[in-house]
Amino acid sequence: MLHPAIKPLLFCAALLPAVWLVVAAATNQLGANPAEALIRSTGDWALRALCVVLALTPLRVTFAVPALARWRRMLGLFAFFYAFLHVLSYSWLDMGLDVPDILADIAKRPFILVGTLTFVVLLALAATSFQRAIRALGGKRWQALHRSVYAAALLAVLHFFWMRAGKNNFAEVAVYAAIIAALLGWRLWRRWKA
Repeated sequence: MLHPAIKPLLFCAALLPAVWLVVAAATNQLGANPAEALIRSTGDWALRALCVVLALTPLRVTFAVPALARWRRMLGLFAFFYAFLHVLSYSWLDMGLDVPDILADIAKRPFILVGTLTFVVLLALAATSFQRAIRALGGKRWQALHRSVYAAALLAVLHFFWMRAGKNNFAEVAVYAAIIAALLGWRLWRRWKA
């Protein structure tokens, strides 16, 4: 049994990167290109939150801590929150909220298209993460929809890979790809073993 204070502490910890980014932006601590720093940082935190969400089930099963399941929704919504900030930063700071330009950029650059698809999946998951949606969809359909978190994680890594491909900088991408491959591999191994 986990202490009840852990969940609010985890909430505050998950919110800290956003608070730091707001403070850094307000005090000009984001470097020479603050827009790029915000876009990259929010994307990084969205991917990190996705990794943490995917890690909860292996940790819950391996260490027999069923209470970890209670954190999935909150951390999943934080993954969406950082993805939303990422899309907002790109749309506002990079594209000036010019919808025709944004649509043209999505069509022109594959990594932006994949990032948009990732956001759409996360949006669907966030919109259906509440009890009313579970009741409306029914348990099986809701579970099937929420398994698309795996697709979101793979698309997010592909988005990151293509974004870094222009600079031939794949070290960080490889770390995230290895983490997600291990987490998805664990699930496949469990299903094959059952």
